[in-house]
Amino acid sequence: MMSPNDLSYLTIAELAPLLQERKLSPVELMLACLERIHSLDDRLHTFITLTEESAMEEARAAETAISSGDYRGPMHGIPIGLKDLYHTRGVATTAGSPILKEFVPEEDATSVAKLKKAGGIILGKLNLFPFAYGATGLNPHYGTPGNPWDMERLPGGSSSGSGVALMAGMIPAATGSDTGGSIRIPASLCGVVGIKPTYGRVSRSGVIPLSWSLDHAGPMARSVEDCAILLQVMAGHDPKDDSSSTRPVPDYRAALGQGIRGLRVGVPRAQFFTGLQGGVRTAVEKALVVLEELGLFIQEIDIPNMDEFGAVSLGILGPEAAAYHQQWLRERPDDYPPDVLNRLQASMSIPAVDYVMAQQSRTRLSERLVHIMEQVDLLVTPTEPMTAPRIGDTTVVIDGEERPAQGLLTLLTRPFNVTGMPAISVPCGFDEQGLPVGLQIVGRPFDEATVLRAAHAYETATPWHTMRPDL
Repeated sequence: MMSPNDLSYLTIAELAPLLQERKLSPVELMLACLERIHSLDDRLHTFITLTEESAMEEARAAETAISSGDYRGPMHGIPIGLKDLYHTRGVATTAGSPILKEFVPEEDATSVAKLKKAGGIILGKLNLFPFAYGATGLNPHYGTPGNPWDMERLPGGSSSGSGVALMAGMIPAATGSDTGGSIRIPASLCGVVGIKPTYGRVSRSGVIPLSWSLDHAGPMARSVEDCAILLQVMAGHDPKDDSSSTRPVPDYRAALGQGIRGLRVGVPRAQFFTGLQGGVRTAVEKALVVLEELGLFIQEIDIPNMDEFGAVSLGILGPEAAAYHQQWLRERPDDYPPDVLNRLQASMSIPAVDYVMAQQSRTRLSERLVHIMEQVDLLVTPTEPMTAPRIGDTTVVIDGEERPAQGLLTLLTRPFNVTGMPAISVPCGFDEQGLPVGLQIVGRPFDEATVLRAAHAYETATPWHTMRPDL
């Protein structure tokens, strides 16, 4: 029997054959995850709801099924944590807010139903910035998840619980959502992997919205291969989501082994490599050298009018969020954190004509970037301009200039929510303070396979995904 410590950091790809060959029991794996959670979560605050009893029942059922030859695939018997925006039948879905503390959905989100059908076992609901409307990961209602590398540092948000639980070895798989970077930000700051698929690739039905036209649902894990396994299950058309794409879903895991030699990589230095902390710059520049050594062609490109992406994102997100929250803003304003309340109230007064113009600008910017991507197969940038700031710090000093932390956290990620392109964050090193740095790889619309392929090749050639904090 393997000890809990032996199991804590195994990936889905490593666990699956052990489960299939009955060298490891789903019950044994679940007990190991629960032991890790019980020993750490008082400090880390990752789970809002822990569904321990039902998870153990499902683990026993999975053990019986696998023993009888009914093995469903690599997710069978794998514990999963869900960002607490995903509807779960019979289990509270709080969105990290007291407003929805008593909300118990009658059915699962489409992606949750798919994960369950594949044999995944829901272990609980993970902490997040309230209603996903913030990039820091702070939560005054359920406690702020601590960054496993330094408990005094922000975990990044809004999918903070997902990033922390993965890096703390509590679970091998998690879901996140990404409106301006909320999968990739905690992935970068916590040192795990997270992919924002193309808009429409994964159904958002049953996922509490922040901004309907910018929200993306996607997986987070400790390896690129694990993200490919999870995305394979979550992706696909859903008639319940009118933005859901009917495009066929490729075999993401099989694509990982196709090689990357000869791929063209665009590096937008003028727009994405200025105003970086020194440790970030060094790690990302070294990552580019590795990619070149792996046979990719690196070329500098220009993405003009980068400042427009931020304005367009805010011009769309604000009104859409305000529309969703308008009733609660009237009836329960005191249940919002002050910064969220201020943003929502300010958004209520944005004229409809400004919203329409922002959507028109979005179309123009997306077309421009798609045209730029005709020159290259991928874009590579830092995920974040800095590593995890200290909890309580609202500003960050870079190159002697004091800048707002919230704005910096979404600076390099939100352009690809505006365009809807697939983007992944993969660990690429550490700064001088021992904090992880993320590398962002962006692809053409619906080409997650190439994004995953390049990220997997880089990950395999480097040690960063094997590094663990001392907890």
